[in-house]
This record gives sequence, C-alpha cells and structure tokens, in this order.
Amino acid sequence: MELSILICGEAGQGIQTIEYLFPNVLKDSGLNVYSYKEYMSRVRGGSNSTLIRVSDRPVRAFCRKVDVLVSLSSQTTHLSRLSDRIDSDAIIILDSDSNTKLYHNGKIIHQVPISKLALQAGNKVYSNSVVLGMLCSILNLPFENALSAIEKWFCNKGGNICEENKIAAKLGYENISTNSDLRIRKDFNSDPRVKEHLLINGAEAVAIGALAGGCNFVSSYPMSPSTGVLTNLAAYSREFDIIVEQAEDEISAINMALGAWYAGARALVTTSGGGFALMVEALSLAGAIESPIVIHLAQRPGPATGLPTRTEQADLLFALFSGHGEFERVILAPGNIEQAFSCTAKAFEISDKYQVPVFVLTDQYLMDTIYNFDSLKKVEPCFNHVVKTTDNYKRYEITQDGISPRGIPGFGDGLVCVDSDEHDEFGRITENFTIRKKMVEKRLRKLKDFSDEVPAELIGNEDYRYLILCFGSTREIVVEAVKDFDEVAVVHLQQIHPLPSNLSRYLRMAQKVLIVESNATSQLGKLIKMDLGFNNFETLNKYNGLPFYVEEVRDFAKRFVKGEI
Repeated sequence: MELSILICGEAGQGIQTIEYLFPNVLKDSGLNVYSYKEYMSRVRGGSNSTLIRVSDRPVRAFCRKVDVLVSLSSQTTHLSRLSDRIDSDAIIILDSDSNTKLYHNGKIIHQVPISKLALQAGNKVYSNSVVLGMLCSILNLPFENALSAIEKWFCNKGGNICEENKIAAKLGYENISTNSDLRIRKDFNSDPRVKEHLLINGAEAVAIGALAGGCNFVSSYPMSPSTGVLTNLAAYSREFDIIVEQAEDEISAINMALGAWYAGARALVTTSGGGFALMVEALSLAGAIESPIVIHLAQRPGPATGLPTRTEQADLLFALFSGHGEFERVILAPGNIEQAFSCTAKAFEISDKYQVPVFVLTDQYLMDTIYNFDSLKKVEPCFNHVVKTTDNYKRYEITQDGISPRGIPGFGDGLVCVDSDEHDEFGRITENFTIRKKMVEKRLRKLKDFSDEVPAELIGNEDYRYLILCFGSTREIVVEAVKDFDEVAVVHLQQIHPLPSNLSRYLRMAQKVLIVESNATSQLGKLIKMDLGFNNFETLNKYNGLPFYVEEVRDFAKRFVKGEI
C-alpha cells in the first residue's frame, strides 16, 4: 500500500507548515514517509508544491505519480502545471465553496471550502491546518496525532493560535469524513517501530554531521539551498559552543574559516555555486598554506543566478578544477540523508589529517528531502592532528608522504609561520627554484597513497551484466528504479575525487554501463574518461531543475537493458 500526495499552492500559503506537520503525523502513525518540495524563487505568489509519499515500506525517492492532489489555491493554474503527473484515478481537491462542477482533463475536481473553514476557525492563514485535518481523514489516520503535531509546532506562538489551529484541523477532518468519495478505502499496515524513527532533512543531517566531525566554527553568507546548514548550526551554537558568523560576503566567510583553522578550530563554510565562485581565490590560499578547510557546496542550476531554488549536479568539475595553481583536494558527495551525516563528519577528519580542502557536494534535492530512518551510524571520534611545536619547528617540513606536522600559535615554543607566497620549510618567503620544485612535489604527494576512505558502493546483483553508475543525491532514485531488474547492479560514488580504486574493476566487469547524472554534459562521465581511460558507457541526463523521477529512470533503464539505447 502506497500513496503519493501532492500539496500545491502559492508561496506564503503555508505549504511549508504542512510539509513539517503531515510527515510527523504519518511517522507517529507508524507509516513510512518521504517528502520533497519544489518551489519558485519568490516570497509570495507563484506555484509551489510538496510531494509526500506514504507507504508500508521505506520510501526515499522522488516520483512522478500523484494519487491525491490538494490545492490551497482556488486557481486551476497549478493543476495545469502538474497535469502530466496526476494519476488517472487521482483524487483532486481544490479550495472553493462553489457548487459548479469542475473537471480537469476529464477528472472531476472536488471543491472543498478550505479558506472558508480556516476563517471559521479564526483566520484564513489556518488553511494549512484545515488541509492537515483533511489529509488525516482521507487516509483514516488517528486525529489525535494531528493535534499532537499542531501542539508541538504552535505551542510557542502565543495567544489562541494553537487552539485555533486545532479547530481548523478538526473542521477539515470532519468535512472529509462526510464525503466517502474522498476517503481512501484501503488501510495501511502500521509498524510501531517507525514511531521511534528519526525524521530530518538533508540540511539538518549535514549540520549534525559537522557537529560529529568536531566543527566549532562556521562562517557563511546565506545562499539557497545551503542556508539551512548555517541556520541549523546557529540553533546548536550555544549547546555545542560553536562560533557562528554570518559574514558580509563569501570572500570574508572563507578567509574567516581559514583563520579559524590556523588558530586550531575545525571550521566549515556552507555555500552554493555562485557563492563558491567568490571563494575560489581563498581556496588556492588554502592550497598554498596547506590549511584544512571543509566546504559544503549545495548545488543549484546555473550559470549565474540560474534557477536558485531548483536542483542540479553541475558543479562537480567546478569543485574539482577551481583555484589557480596545482594542489590537492578531496570531493565527497553523499547519496542520502544518512550519508549526508557520515560524509560531513568524515570530511573534517580527512581535511585535518591530509591538510587539504574537502568538499561535501550536495544539491537542493538532497537538502530539502525528508524521510524516516531508524538511526544514524556512529562515526569515529575526532582525532587531534595538531602537534606541539618546538624551537626549530618547520611548518612545511619536507616529508615522505607530503604531510608536514601542523602546529598552531601558542601551543608549544615554535613560530607557526604561513604565507601565500612560495616558502621554505619554515614558512618564510622564497624564490629559490629548487625549493619551489620540492614544495610543489611535497604538496602533490599528499594524496598519492590516499586510501579508499569511502569505496565505491555496489548495490544489487553481484553477478550483473548491466551496471548503472551514479553519484550524490541520485542514489535512492536509481536504486528504487531498478530494484526489480535482473542482471542489473548499481554503483554509487560518495568519494568522487580521488576516484575509489575499486571503481575500475566494477566498470570493466559490466557488459554495458549507464551513467545517470543531473547535469547536461555528463561531468562524472568526463572525469571517468580522464582518470580511468574508460569511455564505454551510455548516459542519462536531466537538467531542467527537477530531480529525476523514479519512473523516468526505470523506463530508460528498461530500454537500456533491452539494447534499445
């Protein structure tokens, strides 16, 4: 038993409140839930929507199909935009108290006076609570779970707001309960274990992962879709003693973070493509002074402002090749919420150990995805890589593995000298050609024997003939799309650079390879050609600003396996 429910309307109508409340109601009812929102770049108006999947089994991916559509608007323009996703027997509900019969592509539109019921409860803004009650009634869910969610969400709002929202939810619940055409006749199988699950989004997972990685300093300039990480860390700042700085711009933000690492902190910057573009010069500074730094880069469609509230995976090569000069970096790309936590935590350890920038590459899709899961895996405790300096301390001592002992000012007797100019082992400026050559080679040795911190992950049939390769947030979509295919396996990459050593073997074992990417130019494919010399693959790309639908990946994979592609 599974249903896909789409809530749509204009910005400012409270869809985000439903997006929070209803998944919590579903989880508290013992049901698995997945949620993803797609929204326009505006504060009021436009056409926004949130997809909520509810199922007896775990669900973690975006789908095209819509079984129930509820519009908080009285306009049918939202329906036209979503018409290709509405199932043939879907329930369509529109905010209207008109008695006129309405149809959309031959489907009847059920008109419910959502705004009128909200006004009856006390204010039109309570329309979202009316819809919450309606959804509970449509799915035959315990109404007390809706009341509990409203209590948690509105308890600190003051006045009669909490009680009036409860009244609004009750009015919505009762309105649907009297109309048998709007009720789902099948019951879901509730699992009491789900009630104890976590329910967080990708931005929260990155923030918590940063905490687990020892982050105690974050400096950023707000930029969608990365801002959620900054605000979540700000919320944790007092409890975990984190310095949070909203800088005047991204240039200041990354330089503050480098200063924090120099002083002994574990610092993070969180940004998106346009913001990272301003950080590139300081990224090279990190390469020159061999400073650790963790950069959370939440991708969105470009160039320029592009589609600032949509999703894409088009900054992979930008992260890889950004910066002037030659220096090493590591790129991690988590595939789901659990990995967003573990990758971010690991990023701090890798950056500190190897003294290189580490990217955590996400996107709007992952940042705004919500689903339930049982727990987060424990991560390794933070290891202190800072050394106590001596009188003869050399910050850039030539070593076999290229990693020099890193000291910080005030910890020991030595002088911790760093400089953006080329320097000798003590950190003093030099133009000696021999020293220059040794320093370049030292910096480039750091990842020569880089272990597979995150090996390529094989999912599915180990005796595969067909291999589908993906990275980052497309993981759960691809896995669900091909889960019932014979002779098909999925390889997902969390570690993008350096590429894991086991990837080449997986690729060459396959009869045919398909690479799935949310970009137009197959950036992962280009990287694999360049690094591994492997070019025997087909590609599936999407770059309209929406994530892949499970259905479109499934349909393409069927044709791929049949040899039609």
